[in-house]
Amino acid sequence: MKDNCPRILSIAGSDSGGGAGIQADIKTVTMLGGHAMTAITAVTAQNTMGVQSVFRVPVRMILEQIESVVGDIGVDAIKIGMIGSADAAQAVAQHLVNHSIPVVFDPVMIATSGSELADNETIAAFGALMNVATVVTPNLPELEALGGKDEILRHSCHLVIKGGHSDGDDVVDELHAPNGLLKRVEGKRIETNQTHGTGCTFASALACGLGAGLDLINAFEQAVSFTRIAIVKAPGLGEGSGPLGHQFVTDFQNSQR
Repeated sequence: MKDNCPRILSIAGSDSGGGAGIQADIKTVTMLGGHAMTAITAVTAQNTMGVQSVFRVPVRMILEQIESVVGDIGVDAIKIGMIGSADAAQAVAQHLVNHSIPVVFDPVMIATSGSELADNETIAAFGALMNVATVVTPNLPELEALGGKDEILRHSCHLVIKGGHSDGDDVVDELHAPNGLLKRVEGKRIETNQTHGTGCTFASALACGLGAGLDLINAFEQAVSFTRIAIVKAPGLGEGSGPLGHQFVTDFQNSQR
C-alpha cells in the first residue's frame, strides 16, 4: 500500500448498466479510499432487466492487463468476479500462484436478473481459483453449486457464506476459516429489489479492506456494513433490479473510525 491508498485490482466483467461487475468494483473501492484497477474478462450488454449479450475477452488480453498494472502500479489485493471461461479461470489461477497478496474470489454464476454468466465447464474450473484465494464469497445458490461449505474449505481458503438469498426477516452472513466459524453478522432484511451488484460490491469492499491492512474479521465487518448502506441508499434506477447507491455512502470512512 502506498501513501495509505490501497491498490485494488478487479479481475471481472464489465456491466454496461453500471450496476455490477467492474463498474460496481470501481465505485466501491473509490468510496473506500482505494485506487481501483481492472482486468476486464468480458464485456456485457446489460441493464437492470438482464444481460442481452456477452463478449468474452481473450485469455492473453486478460493476463496482459494484469501484468501491466502489477508491473507498474503494484497491487495490494485482488478481487476476482465474473471470469468468462474455464480457460481464463485456469490461466488466472496459474498466474496468481506466486503472488502473496490477498485474493477475494466471488464465484459469479448467475446475474441478479437470472442471466447465466458461467457455464458448467467454467464452474468446474473454479476449483483452481479457490486454490489461490484468501477468501471465497458465494451466495447461497453458488455455495450449493460448488458443493457446500466443506467442499470449498477443502481448498484451504476462508469462506464467507452470504445470507441474502435466505428466507426470513433477518440476514446472516458468516465468515469461516478452514477450522471453524470466525464471525457471524446478523441484520434485518432490507426489503427492496434494488440489489443489482450486491455480491460484487461486497467482494470488492472486502478486498479493499484487506488491501488497506485490515485483518480478515474487520475487513468482513466493514464489507457487510458498506454493502448494507449502499443497498439502503440505492437511487431506484431502471425498470428491474436497480444498482446500489455507492456514490451516496459519503460518510462511511469517517463513521468507521
